[in-house]
Amino acid sequence: MAVLLGGPSAEREVSLSSGRECIAALTEAGYEVVAIDAGDDLVSRLQEVRPDVVFNALHGRRCEDGVVQGVLEWLRLPYTHSGVLASALAMDKQKTKDIYRAAGLPFAQSVLADKAEVTAGHVMPPPYVVKPFNEGSSVGVYLVHDVANGPPKLADDMPDRLMVEAFAPGRELTTTVLGDRALTVTDIIVDGWYDYDAKYGVGGSKHVVPADIPAPIFDACLDYAQRAHDALGCRGLSRTDFRWDEARGLDGLILLETNTQPGMTPTSLAPEQAAFCGISFPELMTWMVEDASCDR
Repeated sequence: MAVLLGGPSAEREVSLSSGRECIAALTEAGYEVVAIDAGDDLVSRLQEVRPDVVFNALHGRRCEDGVVQGVLEWLRLPYTHSGVLASALAMDKQKTKDIYRAAGLPFAQSVLADKAEVTAGHVMPPPYVVKPFNEGSSVGVYLVHDVANGPPKLADDMPDRLMVEAFAPGRELTTTVLGDRALTVTDIIVDGWYDYDAKYGVGGSKHVVPADIPAPIFDACLDYAQRAHDALGCRGLSRTDFRWDEARGLDGLILLETNTQPGMTPTSLAPEQAAFCGISFPELMTWMVEDASCDR
């Protein structure tokens, strides 16, 4: 078996951490594992190793957006997580919302705009969020508060095309789906914005599993996450993130995004939810390997 990790994206360090955890768990489960850092020689390395299964522990653009999945399809190598189409759709946040809309799922309104337009003036009334429409791990996210006098000052390396999304107030909730089973709901408690450091830094956030929320909201998270997983055509493991405005009840629950390759780091949410449901990390890895396929 080969575990793909690292890669060229902005989430390389997260992937390296995920990959190390996966390799340890797969080894504990009895698999013979070869680690492959997904660089320019990816195809030749895979042809050299010729693994029975590929465990994809990559994150970010060119890694979980259908590109690597297409390579694995071409090489006819079974791989974990979602296939080409679902991976590409879920990585593109605007296209994801098109799928949500068709499935009758609630989401925050947003538009795509050129970087020059975003920096010239408010594209929508504050508060709103500016972010790349095809990155993960809260990379390059700007929150423009309702008291902001002007548009955000963006870093030079931000892409030319951006998503501007209405800010959704409330609690941060998330649900992992394992095949046809939504596991549970986590309430993510953080002091401030749930950014990259809060997600991956030790002590950056507190996870309450299961979330202490009303039963109708809990059940809706499970239902919405499974419906999003199915509507996007996901396979294996996915995780859908929510915002819930308590003052609005069920109307205040919206989907933020669906992640087809959630992190597997020591602070990651999906393994934590699996553990709560009685699924150890090696057992989770084994399930994902057995679920691996191609032609999806």
